[in-house]
Amino acid sequence: MAEIVTQGRGEVRRVADRARMQATFTGRAKDRTAAVEALATRVARVEVLLGRDGVTVESRRLSVHDAFDGRRRSGSAATQHYSILVTDLDRLDDLIAELVTGDPSWLHGPEWQLADRAAPFGEAQRIAVADARGTAQGYVTALGGRLGPLVRLEDTSALGGQVRHAMALKAGAGPSAAVAELSLVPEEVTVAATCSATWELLA
Repeated sequence: MAEIVTQGRGEVRRVADRARMQATFTGRAKDRTAAVEALATRVARVEVLLGRDGVTVESRRLSVHDAFDGRRRSGSAATQHYSILVTDLDRLDDLIAELVTGDPSWLHGPEWQLADRAAPFGEAQRIAVADARGTAQGYVTALGGRLGPLVRLEDTSALGGQVRHAMALKAGAGPSAAVAELSLVPEEVTVAATCSATWELLA
Protein backbone atom coordinates (compact mmCIF):
# COMPACT_ATOMS: atom_id res chain seq x y z
CA MET A 1 0.00 0.00 0.00
CA ALA A 2 1.39 3.36 -1.03
CA GLU A 3 1.27 6.19 1.52
CA ILE A 4 1.82 9.91 1.48
CA VAL A 5 3.07 11.85 4.52
CA THR A 6 2.43 15.58 4.90
CA GLN A 7 2.93 18.22 7.57
CA GLY A 8 0.30 20.70 8.70
CA ARG A 9 0.42 23.89 10.74
CA GLY A 10 -2.32 26.03 12.21
CA GLU A 11 -2.07 29.37 14.02
CA VAL A 12 -4.69 31.32 15.92
CA ARG A 13 -4.12 34.74 17.47
CA ARG A 14 -5.90 36.07 20.53
CA VAL A 15 -5.33 39.25 22.53
CA ALA A 16 -3.75 38.41 25.88
CA ASP A 17 -5.97 38.64 28.94
CA ARG A 18 -3.33 38.08 31.63
CA ALA A 19 0.31 38.89 32.28
CA ARG A 20 3.15 37.52 34.35
CA MET A 21 5.81 39.65 36.03
CA GLN A 22 9.08 38.75 37.73
CA ALA A 23 10.54 41.05 40.39
CA THR A 24 13.49 40.83 42.77
CA PHE A 25 14.18 43.08 45.77
CA THR A 26 17.45 43.16 47.71
CA GLY A 27 18.49 44.26 51.19
CA ARG A 28 22.17 44.76 52.06
CA ALA A 29 23.95 45.09 55.40
CA LYS A 30 27.11 44.07 57.25
CA ASP A 31 25.64 40.79 58.53
CA ARG A 32 22.92 38.44 57.37
CA THR A 33 20.42 39.25 60.09
CA ALA A 34 20.59 42.95 59.30
CA ALA A 35 20.37 42.21 55.58
CA VAL A 36 17.14 40.25 56.11
CA GLU A 37 15.75 43.11 58.21
CA ALA A 38 16.63 45.59 55.46
CA LEU A 39 14.89 43.38 52.91
CA ALA A 40 11.78 43.06 55.10
CA THR A 41 11.55 46.84 55.31
CA ARG A 42 11.89 47.16 51.54
CA VAL A 43 9.27 44.58 50.64
CA ALA A 44 6.70 45.62 53.26
CA ARG A 45 5.10 48.10 50.85
CA VAL A 46 5.50 45.68 47.96
CA GLU A 47 3.47 43.05 49.82
CA VAL A 48 0.61 45.53 50.13
CA LEU A 49 0.67 46.11 46.37
CA LEU A 50 0.63 42.39 45.68
CA GLY A 51 -2.41 41.87 47.89
CA ARG A 52 -4.75 43.73 45.55
CA ASP A 53 -7.58 42.09 43.62
CA GLY A 54 -6.49 40.82 40.23
CA VAL A 55 -2.88 40.37 41.39
CA THR A 56 -1.61 36.99 42.62
CA VAL A 57 1.83 36.05 43.91
CA GLU A 58 2.51 32.63 42.41
CA SER A 59 5.79 32.16 44.26
CA ARG A 60 8.24 33.85 46.63
CA ARG A 61 11.87 32.76 46.80
CA LEU A 62 14.21 34.03 49.53
CA SER A 63 17.98 33.97 49.26
CA VAL A 64 20.50 35.13 51.90
CA HIS A 65 24.15 35.19 50.91
CA ASP A 66 27.49 36.95 51.17
CA ALA A 67 28.00 40.11 49.13
CA PHE A 68 31.31 40.82 47.45
CA ASP A 69 33.14 43.88 46.16
CA GLY A 70 35.31 42.21 43.58
CA ARG A 71 36.88 39.28 45.46
CA ARG A 72 36.51 40.89 48.87
CA ARG A 73 33.51 40.18 51.05
CA SER A 74 31.68 43.43 51.66
CA GLY A 75 28.82 42.19 53.84
CA SER A 76 25.63 40.24 53.32
CA ALA A 77 22.66 40.45 51.00
CA ALA A 78 19.13 39.10 51.22
CA THR A 79 16.94 38.89 48.11
CA GLN A 80 13.33 37.99 47.58
CA HIS A 81 12.15 36.99 44.11
CA TYR A 82 8.48 37.26 43.17
CA SER A 83 6.60 35.55 40.36
CA ILE A 84 3.43 37.60 39.87
CA LEU A 85 0.28 36.86 37.88
CA VAL A 86 -1.90 39.82 36.86
CA THR A 87 -5.42 38.86 35.78
CA ASP A 88 -6.84 42.40 35.90
CA LEU A 89 -4.84 44.13 33.18
CA ASP A 90 -6.34 47.51 34.08
CA ARG A 91 -4.08 47.39 37.14
CA LEU A 92 -0.92 46.50 35.24
CA ASP A 93 0.50 49.97 34.50
CA ASP A 94 -0.01 51.18 38.07
CA LEU A 95 1.43 47.98 39.50
CA ILE A 96 4.59 48.23 37.39
CA ALA A 97 5.01 51.91 38.24
CA GLU A 98 4.71 51.23 41.97
CA LEU A 99 7.03 48.23 41.79
CA VAL A 100 9.63 50.44 40.10
CA THR A 101 9.35 53.03 42.87
CA GLY A 102 10.16 50.22 45.31
CA ASP A 103 13.62 50.14 43.69
CA PRO A 104 13.79 46.48 42.61
CA SER A 105 17.15 45.01 41.75
CA TRP A 106 15.46 43.28 38.81
CA LEU A 107 12.06 43.59 37.13
CA HIS A 108 10.96 41.67 34.06
CA GLY A 109 7.71 41.51 32.14
CA PRO A 110 5.00 41.49 31.25
CA GLU A 111 4.85 38.09 29.63
CA TRP A 112 1.51 38.12 27.83
CA GLN A 113 -0.61 35.00 28.18
CA LEU A 114 -4.12 33.62 27.76
CA ALA A 115 -6.25 32.36 30.61
CA ASP A 116 -7.83 29.75 28.29
CA ARG A 117 -5.61 28.31 25.57
CA ALA A 118 -7.71 25.18 25.02
CA ALA A 119 -10.24 26.76 22.65
CA PRO A 120 -7.73 28.54 20.37
CA PHE A 121 -5.46 25.49 20.44
CA GLY A 122 -8.36 23.29 19.29
CA GLU A 123 -9.01 25.74 16.45
CA ALA A 124 -5.32 25.70 15.53
CA GLN A 125 -5.41 21.89 15.46
CA ARG A 126 -8.29 21.92 12.98
CA ILE A 127 -6.41 24.36 10.76
CA ALA A 128 -3.28 22.19 10.97
CA VAL A 129 -5.14 19.04 9.90
CA ALA A 130 -6.82 20.90 7.03
CA ASP A 131 -3.40 22.22 5.98
CA ALA A 132 -1.91 18.72 5.99
CA ARG A 133 -4.87 17.36 4.02
CA GLY A 134 -4.68 20.20 1.47
CA THR A 135 -0.99 19.52 0.90
CA ALA A 136 -1.66 15.80 0.53
CA GLN A 137 -4.45 16.45 -1.96
CA GLY A 138 -2.10 18.59 -4.04
CA TYR A 139 0.47 15.81 -4.27
CA VAL A 140 -2.17 13.18 -5.01
CA THR A 141 -3.58 15.30 -7.83
CA ALA A 142 -0.07 15.74 -9.24
CA LEU A 143 0.34 11.96 -9.20
CA GLY A 144 -3.00 11.37 -10.86
CA GLY A 145 -4.28 9.31 -7.95
CA ARG A 146 -6.87 9.59 -5.20
CA LEU A 147 -6.46 10.50 -1.55
CA GLY A 148 -7.33 7.58 0.67
CA PRO A 149 -8.24 7.49 4.35
CA LEU A 150 -6.02 8.84 7.10
CA VAL A 151 -3.65 6.12 8.32
CA ARG A 152 -1.81 7.93 11.12
CA LEU A 153 -1.76 11.39 12.72
CA GLU A 154 1.05 12.61 14.97
CA ASP A 155 0.92 15.80 17.03
CA THR A 156 4.26 17.58 16.60
CA SER A 157 3.36 20.74 18.49
CA ALA A 158 6.32 21.66 20.67
CA LEU A 159 4.34 24.44 22.38
CA GLY A 160 0.68 25.32 22.43
CA GLY A 161 1.44 29.04 22.25
CA GLN A 162 4.07 31.70 21.99
CA VAL A 163 4.37 34.28 24.75
CA ARG A 164 5.53 37.72 23.75
CA HIS A 165 7.60 39.91 26.08
CA ALA A 166 7.03 43.63 26.17
CA MET A 167 9.63 45.08 28.54
CA ALA A 168 12.45 44.38 30.94
CA LEU A 169 13.73 46.79 33.55
CA LYS A 170 16.81 46.60 35.73
CA ALA A 171 17.79 48.67 38.71
CA GLY A 172 18.14 52.34 37.84
CA ALA A 173 15.94 52.01 34.77
CA GLY A 174 14.35 55.41 35.26
CA PRO A 175 11.49 57.17 37.04
CA SER A 176 8.15 55.47 37.44
CA ALA A 177 6.45 58.22 35.45
CA ALA A 178 8.11 56.80 32.35
CA VAL A 179 6.13 53.56 32.69
CA ALA A 180 3.00 55.26 31.37
CA GLU A 181 4.89 56.12 28.19
CA LEU A 182 5.78 52.49 27.47
CA SER A 183 2.27 51.76 26.16
CA LEU A 184 1.99 48.32 27.69
CA VAL A 185 -1.10 47.39 25.70
CA PRO A 186 -1.90 43.65 25.78
CA GLU A 187 -0.38 42.01 22.74
CA GLU A 188 -1.61 39.13 20.64
CA VAL A 189 -0.58 35.65 21.69
CA THR A 190 -0.09 33.17 18.85
CA VAL A 191 -1.36 29.70 19.64
CA ALA A 192 0.11 27.17 17.21
CA ALA A 193 -0.44 23.49 16.45
CA THR A 194 1.53 21.29 14.08
CA CYS A 195 0.96 17.73 12.96
CA SER A 196 2.32 15.01 10.72
CA ALA A 197 -0.33 13.08 8.79
CA THR A 198 -0.03 9.84 6.85
CA TRP A 199 -2.63 9.14 4.19
CA GLU A 200 -3.30 6.12 2.02
CA LEU A 201 -2.57 6.82 -1.66
CA LEU A 202 -5.09 5.19 -4.00
CA ALA A 203 -4.54 4.59 -7.69
